[in-house]
Amino acid sequence: MSESFKVRFAERMGQLPPYLFGMINKMKMEKRWKGDDVIDLGMGNPVDPAPGPVTEKLCEVAADPKSHRYPVAGGMKNLKREIALYYGRNYNVSLTGENDVICTIGSKEGISHMCLALLGPGDTVLVPAPAFPIHVYAAVIAGANVLRIPLSTEEQFLERIVAMCQSLYPPPKLVMLNFPHNPTGTLASKELFSEVVKYARRYNFMVINDFAYAKITYDGYSAPSLLEVEGATDVAVEFGSFSKSYNMAGWRLGYCVGNPDIINGLARIKGYYDYGIFSAIQVAGIVAMRDCDDDIAEQVEVYQKRRDVLCEGLERMGWQVEVPKAGMFLWVKIPAPYDKMGSIKFSVEMMERANVALAPGAGFGEEGDGYLRLALVENENRIRQALKQMRQSLKEMDREIEAGTFSIQPDQVSL
Repeated sequence: MSESFKVRFAERMGQLPPYLFGMINKMKMEKRWKGDDVIDLGMGNPVDPAPGPVTEKLCEVAADPKSHRYPVAGGMKNLKREIALYYGRNYNVSLTGENDVICTIGSKEGISHMCLALLGPGDTVLVPAPAFPIHVYAAVIAGANVLRIPLSTEEQFLERIVAMCQSLYPPPKLVMLNFPHNPTGTLASKELFSEVVKYARRYNFMVINDFAYAKITYDGYSAPSLLEVEGATDVAVEFGSFSKSYNMAGWRLGYCVGNPDIINGLARIKGYYDYGIFSAIQVAGIVAMRDCDDDIAEQVEVYQKRRDVLCEGLERMGWQVEVPKAGMFLWVKIPAPYDKMGSIKFSVEMMERANVALAPGAGFGEEGDGYLRLALVENENRIRQALKQMRQSLKEMDREIEAGTFSIQPDQVSL
């Protein structure tokens, strides 16, 4: 390569920090390659299998050469109809399955391309904070400005939306919601959704709700859909995913439903970027939605048992834990004195000392530093073992802190 040659990235690349979770995952894999048994509580990557009938249908359709051709970019008609029926059964929302439903290559891809369709330089997006990274950086990549709204009470959250709509010029173009929330597990009431829709009409902003954890709910709680609110389809869309409910994370199948004009914008972008989802996966998705409600209930029971084991174990260690009613994570504050380390250094220490991978809260924005996100993907025995290894490592750190051989102050951690 010529010494004078220099790769010149687009200016937007300078606005993208290193993807922290990719770095943590790299550390985990490097340790595993060396033979270490790392227990992964960091990534929301289900280890349980997809429902048997779903996998069987995938194999059946994949064997048919007709399925090897390019699919329709926006999704098979039958799958879109099944998604519409699903919303009718579960949320009493009437969809046609035509121009108000589109299939996506997972919700992450869909949200990213939706932001390209809706946003550009000069536009502003309001995002709850802490935030799953794509909710912020999909807008940043599209050239928009992002303002973060701290998650607190619903009343305060709504007050901040109104204040920004009244003080900013031009006013916000989009409000990005994510309930049940990743990473905190915060829930939304129908009343919150109703108020957001009311303000969207008043201040002329659009709304996206990432509803990836729609069916992962506990203790009798049922998460409402944004589209249940009267008038929501006039201003909003909602993204859903097969990844968590059906353990189909690697299959990359999701969808967006709601306002037809907003969905048409996503369809136009996708027409240039991709050729849709492998047909066999789409047909398997139909089977999942039509026949696998019992499988969801069984998986939720599994997650709830893991949640309880992890919460009880952390509480015995003296940690303060808020038991979530939805999602597949715990959002926990790092206790003193380890909180002085910051979430990145603490996570690295647990990886190196305890062979336990954790997601540092800093990966969800500065509001998340001092917290950890712990995934419920490992089985109960593995969770107990992770707790044991963390407890032993913390005792080791205590001895080093007392001896002055380890500093709990944050430093530059190499990932």
